[in-house]
Amino acid sequence: MQDLKYLDAVVGAFALYCVYRLMTLEKRALSLPPGPRGLPIIGNLFDVPAEKEWLTFAKWGETYGKLASVTVLGQPLIIVNSASVAKDMLDKHSAIYSDRPVIPMGERFRNYRRLAHQLFGNASTMKSFHPVEELETHRFLKRLLSRPAEFSNHIRKTAGAIILRISHGYEVGEGDDPFVTLADKATEQFALSTAPGFLVNLVPFLQYLPDWFPGASFKQTAKEWSATLNEMVDLPYDHVKQHIAAGSAEPSYVSKLVEDQNLSPDQEFEIKWSSASLYSGGADTTVSAIYSFFKAMSMYPEVQAKAQAELDAVVGNDRLPSFEDRDHLPYIQAVTLEALRWHSVVPTSVPHRVTEDNVFKGYFIPKGALVMANLWQMNHDPEVYHDPMTFKPERFIGPKAEIDPRESCFGFGRRICPGRVLADASVFISCAMALAVFNISKYSEDGVVIEPDTDQSTGTISHPSSFKCTISPRSDKAVTLIQADERR
Repeated sequence: MQDLKYLDAVVGAFALYCVYRLMTLEKRALSLPPGPRGLPIIGNLFDVPAEKEWLTFAKWGETYGKLASVTVLGQPLIIVNSASVAKDMLDKHSAIYSDRPVIPMGERFRNYRRLAHQLFGNASTMKSFHPVEELETHRFLKRLLSRPAEFSNHIRKTAGAIILRISHGYEVGEGDDPFVTLADKATEQFALSTAPGFLVNLVPFLQYLPDWFPGASFKQTAKEWSATLNEMVDLPYDHVKQHIAAGSAEPSYVSKLVEDQNLSPDQEFEIKWSSASLYSGGADTTVSAIYSFFKAMSMYPEVQAKAQAELDAVVGNDRLPSFEDRDHLPYIQAVTLEALRWHSVVPTSVPHRVTEDNVFKGYFIPKGALVMANLWQMNHDPEVYHDPMTFKPERFIGPKAEIDPRESCFGFGRRICPGRVLADASVFISCAMALAVFNISKYSEDGVVIEPDTDQSTGTISHPSSFKCTISPRSDKAVTLIQADERR
């Protein structure tokens, strides 16, 4: 009898092994999604672009389908060019598609998702920051009035001011601000460091090459950028601690965590880096989106006129618009959505790493593969958005409204951008306040109108190409509103 039980156990184990082998063989019989043919050993090393990778990825989508793949030195990279496919893969199967790869060029720059969600992860928690948004945006209007040609600097300063007030209780003054300048430098470097064009991000073992090895110059770049990043993390934190010691610290995320606590080195490290991550995750992305809004308004005067007509009818000309007006301004809301869609602030998502073998839509997706969503293509897909290269807010109004771009422009799954509510709010209030008091038009020089282009920079966070525009107050009443005391 005992022998029979032993035999049953052996047979059962053998059966399970056979099932496992059959499943393994079935997966191996399947192939990766289609893509350009690679070379032996190096694979598609020379096919992965060093800049504006979203355009190449989009062409692969046209050639090979919504799901494509390449392999670089044995590392599979899966490209998703469809929002519906991304939702199916990265949302519905987020348990195995939500890991992040170790990014050597930006490993220490963490995204503290839980913190961001607690601070401004939904409309309810975001409300407490509306007064700061409105106050700093009003100051933005004053800067525009006095120095309109410097509008790009004003956009950057305002975005930095909002985040630094929230994170460190730091109030940005007029003129050049050292913390804003430092933070902008660090976030720009980080955006470049995490882009797919840095080969070490796709093939992490390259970080172990000696500094003198041909092609390892990225290691020196990493050291220089790391020094900037450490300054960005340390200096604002030290500023808060100094003010706490003097009894003059403004309420902020950092002050709440530091005051009256004996922090361990690990706790202090986490507070410093998490507070810095708020800036990186919110300021630079907002700058890019608002800058693209100004470009769009200069290029599409008919959109501007329609938006201003709505503001005049709903808000009037005796006050500035506020967040309380948002539900009554559907066209301004549509302008906000179109600004997020028309220019992709994050053209390609930071890669998701697959934690286990998976068969998806008939293709084998191996454990360790990197999955990258081409957000630019999703927001410019002609199958989803009619005439996608045109700035057209009307597409989001009416019974046949097109898909809300916020469903894809902030990423997917458990790795969706935690600062999306803050970014959405910042773009809305900037659009509403600016259009209420200013006219934005194309720039002319010696009687010649200079047409802006729609190009954008390479990087995880991508900015519209630089341009000039003419910004002028709509009326004397508008000037009075701008010059009035800021709301507090």
